[in-house]
Amino acid sequence: MSRDSDAQLPGDEALPGALPESLRAELIAFRRDLHMHPELGNQEFRTTAAIKARLEKAGLEPRVLDTGTGLLCDVGGREGDTRPMLALRADIDALPIPDTKAGVPYRSTVPDRAHACGHDIHTTAVLGAGLVLAGLHRQGLLPNPVRLIFQPAEEVLPGGAPDAIASGVLEGVGRIIGVHCDPKVDVGRIGLRVGAITSACDRLEVSLDGPGGHTARPHLTTDLVTAAAKVATEVPALLARRVDARAGLAVTWGRLEAGHACNVIPQHAELSGTVRCLDLAAWREAPDLVHAAIDEVAGMHGAKTVIDYVQGVPPVVNDAAVIDLLAGAMTARRGSYAIEDTEQSLGGEDFSWYLEHVPGAMARLGVRTPGDPARLDLHRGDFDADEEAITVAVELFTACALLDGNHP
Repeated sequence: MSRDSDAQLPGDEALPGALPESLRAELIAFRRDLHMHPELGNQEFRTTAAIKARLEKAGLEPRVLDTGTGLLCDVGGREGDTRPMLALRADIDALPIPDTKAGVPYRSTVPDRAHACGHDIHTTAVLGAGLVLAGLHRQGLLPNPVRLIFQPAEEVLPGGAPDAIASGVLEGVGRIIGVHCDPKVDVGRIGLRVGAITSACDRLEVSLDGPGGHTARPHLTTDLVTAAAKVATEVPALLARRVDARAGLAVTWGRLEAGHACNVIPQHAELSGTVRCLDLAAWREAPDLVHAAIDEVAGMHGAKTVIDYVQGVPPVVNDAAVIDLLAGAMTARRGSYAIEDTEQSLGGEDFSWYLEHVPGAMARLGVRTPGDPARLDLHRGDFDADEEAITVAVELFTACALLDGNHP
């Protein structure tokens, strides 16, 4: 059975929009070019120019966002059209880590920069879907207009989505969908979940200050090393007793610095980390709870605190009707066997900001080659994706666009 042999439109017509082989090869080359030239958030000028040029070549009219990078582009519709659009969102930025892959011709050429989260796959898939949908529109086969959103700075808290929204990307949009690469899922499959699929992610910086002194006389000083250690260990434990365990509120430290000499109690110490939360309501209460816990623990040791709490992104909460749309589209393309349930992760995603305005959903896109024993993960320098995932995502997006009007 072919991938889309069971794909149907109402009236038993075959569902169009499969990815032509010639375009598939072009998209793989496009993805590899992006992979070789990664750019950090709000610096994606080359990436933006490449996307813009290819859309314009297809006769489309992309608009660069007000921030100077990223684009939106409408496919289909006509002037004065008030029908709500389905938006397809991709993130276009890379990470500030080295690419450590060996033996691939598309390894990053930029030192300490890598597409280690699959954004090059996301971008290429939305571009490919836009090109296919433009062709369907010219044939009169696209039922409703579709908006392509290429968003910068997803990796920079609180993400580039708020700026994209301020640039008008959601004006006229009725619902929005996106995918995220998942190296735990085989290529050819997607993971779906109704409700929260990611977690909230905030950034936390703590400074502790005191008079310091000689290690021979800690009773005459504020022992900031001990205070910092107690904040690091006791604040997470304290929060675990002040928040419903089902909320999954977790403080995890990534940096602790204090002191320069073995016999000097320092006057300053710093901690930084992240606050992650599974529950939207608990996330909104988290800043006050975390502040109180840090002040309480530090105060027991006489340390003065300065807390910089940056609320990053809320959880991505998938809309049930949009999940039905994604499931119907994937079933049409590859059959229901290509869909699996997925769990909520502790990772953050600024796609959540769009869902504060319109219903939508994010699917996990399988990028693992079946049978591959390698255990690759996101945000690692050796991360790579099976490029068949591009075809899967393009055909998922085009099927969603064609079936959108059939889902409430």
